[in-house]
Formats: sequence, structure tokens, C-alpha cells
Amino acid sequence: MAKDIDISVSAGRNEVSDRPPRQFRRRRLVLGVSLITSLILLGGASAWLGMKAASLQKELQAAVELIPALKDDITANRLDDANAKVASLRVHTSSAREAASDPLWTMASSLPWLGPNFSAAAEVSRSADDVATLAVSPLVSAFETLKWNSLMPTTEGADLEPLRAAAPRVTAAAYAVSNSADRLDSIDADLLIPQLAGALNNARDQLAEVRSALDVAASVSEIAPEMLGAEGPRRYLLLVQNNAELRATGGIPASVAILTVDKGKLSMTSQTTAEAMGTMSPILDVEPQQEQIYSARLGRFMQDVNLTPDFPTAAALAANMWERKYGERVDGVVSIDPVALSFLLEATGPMNLDSDLLALSGNSMPSELTTSNVVKTLLSDVYAQIPTPAVQDIYFAGVAKQIFDSLSSSSSEPEKLLAGLTRGSNEGRILVWSVNAEEQKTIARYPLGGSVSGASVAPAQFGVYFNDGTGAKMDYYVRRTVQLVKECSQNGYEQTTVRVTSKNTAPADAERSLPLYVTGDGQFGVPAGSVQTNIAAYGPVQANVETAKLDGERTSFAPYVHNTRPVGVVAIRLAPGESRTVDFTFGKIVQHTEPNVVVTPTVEDVKDVILPTEIASCG
Repeated sequence: MAKDIDISVSAGRNEVSDRPPRQFRRRRLVLGVSLITSLILLGGASAWLGMKAASLQKELQAAVELIPALKDDITANRLDDANAKVASLRVHTSSAREAASDPLWTMASSLPWLGPNFSAAAEVSRSADDVATLAVSPLVSAFETLKWNSLMPTTEGADLEPLRAAAPRVTAAAYAVSNSADRLDSIDADLLIPQLAGALNNARDQLAEVRSALDVAASVSEIAPEMLGAEGPRRYLLLVQNNAELRATGGIPASVAILTVDKGKLSMTSQTTAEAMGTMSPILDVEPQQEQIYSARLGRFMQDVNLTPDFPTAAALAANMWERKYGERVDGVVSIDPVALSFLLEATGPMNLDSDLLALSGNSMPSELTTSNVVKTLLSDVYAQIPTPAVQDIYFAGVAKQIFDSLSSSSSEPEKLLAGLTRGSNEGRILVWSVNAEEQKTIARYPLGGSVSGASVAPAQFGVYFNDGTGAKMDYYVRRTVQLVKECSQNGYEQTTVRVTSKNTAPADAERSLPLYVTGDGQFGVPAGSVQTNIAAYGPVQANVETAKLDGERTSFAPYVHNTRPVGVVAIRLAPGESRTVDFTFGKIVQHTEPNVVVTPTVEDVKDVILPTEIASCG
């Protein structure tokens, strides 16, 4: 028995060395089952999350595809169709939000590495639904009550009450979009997989565009009724700038008039010319920095108030000159140029000129003005066909008046008028300033205000502004390009070169073939046919103008500061056919954002003047 027991004990000992006891086997079995169960659950969860992700992507894509058609319906005033698309849009964005609100999706958001991707997708879905529910839907509802045709200026006026009533909804929509944009901007795209990071950046860009448009719409709805005369007539000084003789904001104020707006009804009276305003004596006070850069002429002549690119300064000076000359206070100043007038003709259609205007040119000028001929007619042909400057000014003013009269007719197309006004504002061809401090505070937030500092100026914004030094109308023949070149960093600071190329395209015999009033006939020391331009380049706040080069060679320049922005000024002269390039290099740029540049609007399309930014090789 003992032997048997020893054998069994020995056998038992041998079993301990060869395989685990029974309790260990049970534990392994449990672990195995748990692992298999976890894998099954994980596979199920992955499949579930994959299904939710596919649903989310499908719903968001369907929502995105509705937007162009919705915009078309709104533009074409198909409000029933627009409301139907809004309903569909909300269904899709709500479904996407629901998919991303699933408990398992929420749990997945806390996982390492992949978690931020689930969280970002959920935030995009919530933002899309908020925009659809809190912004798009109320906006379409507000649009339905506005009746855009009734808002158009007419000889009887416009109904401005719906616009005023819509203001709260537009403002609330702008606030909702702004909040959504802020939430998306707070997401760290570096933590996301490339596909989702790209989708996030695309959503950010689209939302930023909507945010910008709604900010403008909210501001317009708040101040437009009063500015359009809802509470009583408003009288604005209208400056029609002539781009054939450049000033920093566009051109010399060739024609000056009073534009009265009463409950949306437009009328133009008290027309005159800048030259007829005479010389201010004593001259008006000018801010010292700007006087240093642009001379005291700013406060002496109406023709020179806009030598400065800061339109609020130019407008205030012009308003004060008008009051001193005629004893009449105005409510603000509006500026426009012939290129912008061509945009407005898209809304009014071709305009037949009055017989009196045709008679001024001996019937040698076009009897009909269109978008394609108005710029050439006003900035070139008029000088060949009407030799007397005073009569040229009368013609110029008469055309402007007739175009504004056409805007007050019921034949203008609302969507085309809005597009023309928007384009003119974006290109700096339409500028507005208000005497009312609260209104001006709002206007100054946008390009429409024409400020060189403040909320409307981007952190890394450059500016290139042109002032004629010929004393003539030769700028019609100059072609210009402006390009930013991002240079290699120096001592941790960014460097950017502003490259300005100008070419005089006037005929070689311009001295003889062009009218004396166009060439200036050398009255101010510039040979007839040549063009002299003072170029003022502005950099971002607190940067420095390091160097200036003319055709690749270092040249002297005049350094200044305007509202903490560095300014470099170089004068160039171009003979017919000659081209020259000026490079201003700015250093110690602390704003690490993408740079942009604003330029004086000339006779050319702004898109043809501003070239894409170039990146210098830093190898």
C-alpha cells in the first residue's frame, strides 16, 4: 500500500511539473472565454461604429449637396422650394448629429489615439445641425418676409420695415454660426487621421465664409434702415473717383454731389466738381502722421483729400470742406468709381444717354453706355472727344447722375444689384463713412469702410497705394501687378517682400497723339507721355521697412509710420513702353499668419493686379 501510495504521490508530483492543477485550468478557460467574448464584442462594436460612421458621412454629404440648390432657390426667390430644401437639410444634419451622439460613439471618443477622431466627427455633426437649425432655417424665414423687390430703391421709395424686423433673426443666426465656427477652430487637427483632418479643414473654411457673410448681413440689417432714410432723409456727399488720375483710395474726386436717401428713394442734387470747390483757407487740420506722409494738401484741396489710403480721414475732410464751402452738414460720405458703375449697369442694363449729354461731345460719344464701354468712355474717350476740362467734368457728373437715376427705376434686378455692390465693396471701389459714431463703428469693421487700421485689417496685411505725380490722366495707360514674396526668416522673425511692377502702355508718340489734358503737357515737370507715381507700401503693425530696391538695385526710400504700421514711399517715372519694379522688404514681422495685400483700385480688375504669393527658396 505504501508503495502504491509512493507511486501515486510520485505520479502526482510528476503531474505538477507537466500540467497545471485543476483550478488553473479553470482560470485559463475563463480567460480564454473572456478574450473570445471581448474580441466578439470588439468586433461588434467596430461594426456598429463603422455603421454609424457611414451613416454620419452619408447624411453630412447629403446636407452639403443641398446647399448650392438652396442658394439658387433663394437667389431666384423660389421660397417654397427653398423651405423644402431647408426641411431636408435639417433631416440630414439631425440624423448625422444623432449618429454621433450614440453612447458607444461617445465612449469611443475617450479612447487614446483614435478618440479625438470620434470627438471631432461628433463636433462637426453638431455644428452642422446647429447651423441648419439656428442659422439657415431662420434666415430663409427672414428672407421670406423681406420681399427683396420691395427693398429696391425706386422713385417712390422702399419698404424698409421688413429689413428692420428681420435684424434680430439675422443677428441670432450670425451668433449661432460664430459659435459653431469657434468650436471647430478649437479642435487640434494634428491629432486626427488625414482624411478627417482634411474634412475638418474644409468644414472650417466653409463655415468661415458663411460667418463672414452673416456678420456683414447682421451689421447691414442693424444700420441699413436708418442709413437708407427710414427715420428721415439722409444726405450723403457723393465722390465719384476718376481712376485715370490715381489717388490712394482710387482716383481724384472728379465729380462731387449730394445723394439724398429718403425711405430708400434716391435723388442726386447739388452737383459740382472738386476743382470748383477751390482752396480751403485756412486749411483744415490734418493728423500729423498723415500730413507728414501725404502733405498738407489733404486739408487744402478736395482733389487731394484721398491722397491718404485711410478713407475715414479722406471722408471727414471732404465733409468738412463741403460744410465750409456751402454751409451744409452731411450725414456721411459715399465714394464710387467708374469701374464700380460698370458693375451697377449689370443690374440696370444698358443705359441710353440723354440728348443733352450727347450734345456736349457733339454727338461723337456713345449714345448707350454698357458694362463693357462705360470705363473706356469715362476714363479715356471723354478726353479725346470733349477738349474742355470743365465740360468733361459736366459730362462725367451727368453720366453718374443718370446711372443713379436708373438705379431708382423699377427695372433694376435685385440679385445683380446686390452682386455689383458686393463686388464693388470687396474691391475697394465703393466706400462709405458715416458721421454717426455708432454707425461708423460698425462700418469700420469691414472693407466697405476703407480703414488702414482697426478691425477690418488682417494681422498680416500689407497695402500698396498709388498717388499720381504727373498732374494728368495718364494712369489709364499704366498696368500694374503686386506680389508678396515670403522671404527666409531672420533671427526668428518673418520677412516679406512687396513687389510692385508698373508698365506705361501709352503709345510711343503719346506726347503728340494724346490730348494735352491727358499727358499734362509737362506742366508739373513730368515729360508729356511719361507717368510719375508715388508708391506707398504699408506693412503689418510694428514691422519695419528694411530695404527698397528699384529694378533689383538698392534705392533710397522715405520711411514713415501710420497708426503703428510701417510705410515706405518710393517715386517712379515711366516713359511710354517702360516698365519698372520696386521691391519693399519688411522685416521683424511678428504676425505668424498668412499674409494678404490690399491695393489701390485702378482701371484693371483687382484679380489681375494681385498675383499669387511666392515662397522664396531658403535652402
